[in-house]
Amino acid sequence: MTDTPRAAIEAVDIHVAFGTLRALSGVTLAVKAGSVHGLIGPNGSGKSTLLHTLAGKQRAQRGAVLMNGVDVTTAPASKRSRRGLSIKFQLARVYPELTVADNMLLALQAHESLPRLVLSRSRHRLHQSTLDRLEQAGLAGCADDKASVLSHGQQQWLEIAMACALDPAVLLLDEPTAGMSPQERRRTGGIIAAAAQRSGVLIVDHDLEFVKDLCTELTVLAQGAVVANGTAAEIEADPLVREVFLTRV
Repeated sequence: MTDTPRAAIEAVDIHVAFGTLRALSGVTLAVKAGSVHGLIGPNGSGKSTLLHTLAGKQRAQRGAVLMNGVDVTTAPASKRSRRGLSIKFQLARVYPELTVADNMLLALQAHESLPRLVLSRSRHRLHQSTLDRLEQAGLAGCADDKASVLSHGQQQWLEIAMACALDPAVLLLDEPTAGMSPQERRRTGGIIAAAAQRSGVLIVDHDLEFVKDLCTELTVLAQGAVVANGTAAEIEADPLVREVFLTRV
């Protein structure tokens, strides 16, 4: 008998409101370590609000957020980051005037002390790790190019690689395949699957074929509430999901 993997991150009965607008109403979700968990639903269903609440950028009025069983509900985003949470937003946030390698180096140096950064003590030590991470993301040939010359898909891969730099326990991805070609989406899926070997991954995406192939579990949100949770096959077979959501996400 094998032990059930502990949840890398959990939302427990989360409630978030903006004035009279209920953005999240009693949302409960658990992302297991070593898995890719998909979050889908119509526009305005609360997906981004849930990501921001898990990341500490939005405070829940009620409920709890747990990382590896530890309550981080009131912890700021910086503390959650140090506990092993990393997030990639929909729009790539790389440093366009720096080289691809220096973008990756900065991500690897994220938790370095200020004196070490000022003295550049870690640049040489992290050189091989920088190249290895870029190789895994398919960007080794672009290491010396400025990030500004990368294609849209390449910038997304760079930011995913940067988000994975410190092997986070939890990786949150907001629509990482938006605007990509089918070939780019396939490569992105491989990068995310590799990340899941070290992290629990929660992904929001509108490409249902993409998340079905990649995710071990899916959660469907609508009007701020969970309406279904299960495997891709179970979600597709759910009449409510099939009728109301799958044609609208």
